[in-house]
Amino acid sequence: MHHPDPHSYYDSAQPKARRLRLKLRVDFAARRLHGEVVLEFGGAVSGPLDLDTKGLEIHSVQAPGHGPVPWELGPSDPILGQRLRLDMPEGAQEVAITYATATDAMALQWLGPEQTEGKVAPYLFSQCQQIHARTMVPCQDTPIARIAYKAEVDVPEGLTAVMSAGPTGDESLGNGRHVFRFAMPQAIPSYLLALAVGRLESRDLSPRARVWAEPETVAAAAWEFAGVEDMILKAEGLFGPYPWDRYDMLVLPPSFPYGGMENPRMTFLTPTLLAGDRSLVDVVAHELAHSWTGNLVTNASMEHFWLNEGFTVWAERRILRILHGNDAAALGWAMGQKALEDSLEQFKDAPQLTLLRMHLEGIDPDDAFSSIPYEKGARLVAALEREVGEERFLRFLRDYMDAFRFTSITTEQFCAFVGTKLPGALEAVNAKAYLDQPGMPDTAPEFRSVQLDTLTALAESWPEGGRPSAQQIASWKPTELLVFLQKLPRKLTQADCAWLDEHFQLMGRGNYEILVEWLTLAANADHEPAFPRIREVLLRVGRMKYLRPLYGALGQHARTRALAREIFAAASPGYHGLSRRVVQSVLEAYPA
Repeated sequence: MHHPDPHSYYDSAQPKARRLRLKLRVDFAARRLHGEVVLEFGGAVSGPLDLDTKGLEIHSVQAPGHGPVPWELGPSDPILGQRLRLDMPEGAQEVAITYATATDAMALQWLGPEQTEGKVAPYLFSQCQQIHARTMVPCQDTPIARIAYKAEVDVPEGLTAVMSAGPTGDESLGNGRHVFRFAMPQAIPSYLLALAVGRLESRDLSPRARVWAEPETVAAAAWEFAGVEDMILKAEGLFGPYPWDRYDMLVLPPSFPYGGMENPRMTFLTPTLLAGDRSLVDVVAHELAHSWTGNLVTNASMEHFWLNEGFTVWAERRILRILHGNDAAALGWAMGQKALEDSLEQFKDAPQLTLLRMHLEGIDPDDAFSSIPYEKGARLVAALEREVGEERFLRFLRDYMDAFRFTSITTEQFCAFVGTKLPGALEAVNAKAYLDQPGMPDTAPEFRSVQLDTLTALAESWPEGGRPSAQQIASWKPTELLVFLQKLPRKLTQADCAWLDEHFQLMGRGNYEILVEWLTLAANADHEPAFPRIREVLLRVGRMKYLRPLYGALGQHARTRALAREIFAAASPGYHGLSRRVVQSVLEAYPA
C-alpha cells in the first residue's frame, strides 16, 4: 500500500478526487448533517478506491451513469476511523455517496440557544483540523489530496450559513428552510473545509474583507478588526498578492476551542479576541498569514505541521514589526517563549513530540498538538532569515510561495528547496537540531529590546520586593502588562495577588490573555477572591489555550482541585470535544 500520510487511508496509487460537490441538510433537532457528496476525478477510474470516514452512516454509493457501487467499511480504528473501500466500475468519472454524520462527530459542535450570545437560536460550527473532516464528509482526508468544492447547505429559515468558500447565492425553499450555495474554485486540503450556521450578521471592513458575528457582537467585532485591510496590505508586502479573493472573518460563540482557524475566505475566530481595545488583534495577523503559509503552501501531513505554523508565527511577528515597531515584535517573541517553555515542560516525558519533523504513526495528532511547531518552527525560520539577511530571505520566500503554490509538501521537499536557493544556510543554522532533536538548540535566536529587558528585570526582582511604579503602571500597554505577569514567579503569596489586583485592576479585565494569566497566578496561590471569576471564565470559554493552564493551576491545592472538578462537571457539556479531552487529561494528572 502507498500511504504517505499515517493519519489517512488514502492510497497514493489510487486516483485523487479533484473536486467535491456537497449537499448538506442541517438537522438541529437530531444534531446531524444529512449529506450527499459527489467526488469528481477529472477522468475515468476503476477498481478499489479508499476514503476516510469516522462515525459516518453510509446510506448509498452510486457512480452516475453506472449504477450502484459495491462498498465496505473496514474495522474501526480509534484514531483513523474506518476505511470506506469502493469498488469503482470501469470508466466511472465520479461517485456519489449519501450519508449522515454521527451525533458526536468531532468536527461538529452543536450549540443550544443558551450557549450563544443571543440565546434565541441554535448554532453549528465545524473544526476539521487536525484530521476531523472525515467525521463530516467521506473524503481523502489528508492535506496531500487537495480539492476544490461546491456546496449547498439547507438550514432552518432565519439562520445563515457561511463556509470556507465564496457565496454564490441563496433562496428560501418555502417550507421553513433556506438554502445557501458556495464555491471554492482553488484546491484546498480537507482540513480547511469549514461550515457555520447561526443567527449571523455581517459588516464590511474593506472592499475585500468583512466580519460576521451574532447580531449582539457584530458591532464590537467590526470595531475591533477595523484595521484588517492594513494587515492584508502588509502581508502582501511580504508574500505577494493575496491569493483567495476575499478575507472574511467569523466571530464564533465562546466554546470555539482555538484562538483562530485559518479557513480560506472565512477565518474563524474566538470571541475572546474582542478585548475592547484592539489589544488581541495579533491573532488575526496570524490567521491572515496562513493564507500563504498553510493554505497556499501546506504541510503534506500533520507530521510536517511546523511548515504551516512555524512560518506563520514568524510572519505574524514580521507583520507586527511593520505595524508597531521592533519593541512590539520583541514582546511577541517573549510571549511565544513562555508558550514554548510550557510545551517543553508538558512533553518532558515524551521528548519525541518536541521534534519539528515528527513521527506520528499510531499517535493522534490532537494529542501531539502544542506550541512547539509554532514557536520552535518560527525560531528556525528566524535563524535562516538572520543567516542570509532580510532582503535575500524575503526574495527566497516569494520564490518558495511561487514554487509550491496550491501544493502540500514535506520537510524534505522544503530542505531540498532551501538547499538550492540558499545553499549552506540549513547547515549554518544547524537546522537538523531543530528538525530531528528534542528540546531547543543552544544556538536558537534570541529577541531582545530595552523594554523587554526592563519588564523581565522588574518581574524577576519581585521576591526581593521589586514593584512597578505608579508611573510604569499607568504607562504600560496590555502586552507589556502581560509579559510582566508571565515573567513573575509562579508561586506568589495571597498578599502578592491582592497587591497585583489592587494596582492593575486585573479581575475586571476584558483582555483574556491578561485575565487568564492573572487567574492562573491566583489559582496557583490558592487566592480565594479569584475563585468566582475563575468559575465564570471556565464556564463561559472553551478555548484550549486558556483551559489547560487554568485547570492545571487549580491542581496545586486540595480545595482548588475540588473546585476544578466541580466546575468541569458543570462546564463540560458546553465544551467542544477537543477541549473536553484536554481538560480530562489535566484532571487525570492531579495528585490523588
